[in-house]
Amino acid sequence: MDIKTQWDRQTLLQVQAFTPLHPVIARLPAEHFPTLQECNALLAAYAPRIQVLNGTALSFVPQEYGKLEFEAQYEPRCYLKGEVPTRADNWHDLLNALVWLTFPHAKAAINGRHYAAFTQAAPPQGTSERGAVRDAITLLDESGVIVPYADDGLAELLRGFQWKTLFWHQRQRVQAQMGFYLFGHGLYEKALNPYIGMTGQGLLLKVEAVFFTWPLARRLAALDERLAAYLADVRNACDTRELSPVPLLGVPGWSADNEVATYYDNTDYFRSGRQSSAQRKPLNTAPSSVAG
Repeated sequence: MDIKTQWDRQTLLQVQAFTPLHPVIARLPAEHFPTLQECNALLAAYAPRIQVLNGTALSFVPQEYGKLEFEAQYEPRCYLKGEVPTRADNWHDLLNALVWLTFPHAKAAINGRHYAAFTQAAPPQGTSERGAVRDAITLLDESGVIVPYADDGLAELLRGFQWKTLFWHQRQRVQAQMGFYLFGHGLYEKALNPYIGMTGQGLLLKVEAVFFTWPLARRLAALDERLAAYLADVRNACDTRELSPVPLLGVPGWSADNEVATYYDNTDYFRSGRQSSAQRKPLNTAPSSVAG
């Protein structure tokens, strides 16, 4: 099996970083690594069915190998047929499936942006072969953290790399008015074996304070809607620098070691930095209606 950690449902249900996936993990078998058939059974239980942007119902299908025609490649196949190639007994692909089940609208929006970038007439902008847009949405898809906040001051501390002030001196405010919800399936895979240096790429979303009193299911649905709307706007997710680094083991409650102030003195992990031009843009201080 291509896994670094044995399947242990009960342990995952106790790890705070996996909280967004807990409702889905709780419905998976306890005794063995989930199969493709079991993931599809979860899909079948959703009403309405989860769909990709063209209205086709989603399904998880076996991975094909070798040189593939355009329509059979990963993102086009997902967009055109609703089929997500998924390797058996593979953590990375299982976690991707669980994120689809948790944030279906946002994942469909990412896939739609990929397909549009593939099929646009203009050559990709940026320094990589994928282009700037696909770089940005790939980074979000693999390493993204959704960071809802109700306190603008906390958001500015995060964007300004003021880690000890944010996570220690403002600890109670962070716990009451800011959240950290892993989105990237690659980041979830890293969280199976957390390590000093583990960093997510945060997307800040303004919400009303009442958001943090809602049940988990309502919060996840609201974040899914918000992120999908963000991605649907082609002015967004055009630059990887729109995302802000988040040293995840500094989040209050995410590590037993961060219960003392000196933990945040490790500047190899809690690094200072300069904001990019994208990060220096004023915060959108108007919360979305879905969180009001």
